[in-house]
Amino acid sequence: MKRWRRDLLLAAALLIAALALALIMRPGDSGGEVLVLLDGEEVGRYALSEERTVRIGEEDYNVLVIRDGGAAVRSANCGDLTCVRTGEIHRAGEQIICLPHRLVIRVTGGGGPELDAAAR
Repeated sequence: MKRWRRDLLLAAALLIAALALALIMRPGDSGGEVLVLLDGEEVGRYALSEERTVRIGEEDYNVLVIRDGGAAVRSANCGDLTCVRTGEIHRAGEQIICLPHRLVIRVTGGGGPELDAAAR
């Protein structure tokens, strides 16, 4: 009888852990638009719902691709290409930064919080 109780307690603990993990890992709110800042000034604002490709800058450039509710820098002529390797962003508060070109691309809106858990 005692073994049956331990099995039941173990099953309950596993169920609670699975529910907690599901709550933690649920996807965040999708953002509404992408804000593009070049040298601290807004140079563009684009809806994530519209597919488009935008070249940002002339001599020093980054190519921003917005598709399927996400945005990513697909190419750039900066030295380290960290902005390209960042990948796709789609939730409010996520951003891509290109330091050599002084470029910040940030997802805003979407009804979710714009600060991450560490900033609260």
